[in-house]
Amino acid sequence: MAGSFRLALTVSLVEEARGGPFVYHGDFSHACREAERMGYDGIEIFAPSSEWFATHDVQNKVAGHGLRVAAIGSGAGWLTRKLSLSSSNDEIRKEAVAFVSGLIDAGAAIKAPVIIGSMQGRAENGEDVSAVRGRLVESLIPLAKRSADAGLPLLYEPLNRYETNLINRLSDGIHMLAGVANVKLLADLFHMNIEEVDIAASIREAGAAVGHVHFADSNRRAVGAGHLFAAPIVEALNSIEYEGWLSAEVLPLPSESEAARLSVASHRRLFPA
Repeated sequence: MAGSFRLALTVSLVEEARGGPFVYHGDFSHACREAERMGYDGIEIFAPSSEWFATHDVQNKVAGHGLRVAAIGSGAGWLTRKLSLSSSNDEIRKEAVAFVSGLIDAGAAIKAPVIIGSMQGRAENGEDVSAVRGRLVESLIPLAKRSADAGLPLLYEPLNRYETNLINRLSDGIHMLAGVANVKLLADLFHMNIEEVDIAASIREAGAAVGHVHFADSNRRAVGAGHLFAAPIVEALNSIEYEGWLSAEVLPLPSESEAARLSVASHRRLFPA
């Protein structure tokens, strides 16, 4: 293990996401080889759909490289199909739930939870935000139950204001999800740098509600390549006895391999074994 917290490398397998905040893109086998070579513990997959898992022997592939699947991103549902769990259109919302349900079933086979990020949608055209949040919660309830049946949490990610106007901070996520069992928050340090007054304090206040962390700097590059003050964040994660994954959801800059290397170096420096 690279440090006291498990570190995952991110790989996108969605062509429309090329140039997005993923260390590797397009070649799952290559990403696994690089993750093993650089000392990662696992890999986070941004997959096009649940069907992708049916045609790739993911469990044996990652295990063959001494890795685990940290989580599965669901954002391709929005990116490629414009599906939203909070849509005012009942059919779109139903299709969005089905899309995520398929990923949950795929994740169950490899013990990997699913992330709800951009699939949460946003309030548009003057919609009442509380009503949109209500539709989102209605969609999350059966998905959280499906995840619970698989023995896994559902991961919900507050996004920054430029990506959604529903939930931007951890505390808002806790409030919205108060009546939904089996949902953990994903603390993305890039989004938190924009929205939180104090990242470390927000993590401490969220406590056991934090179930996953996206390990990225203020500019969405590898930690250490921006102006994020990481030491208090490390202390906060230690104080809540966090035992989950840190996933390097970062831009492939200055190159894929260098972004991967820098993330490992920062992880080892901040979380020494």
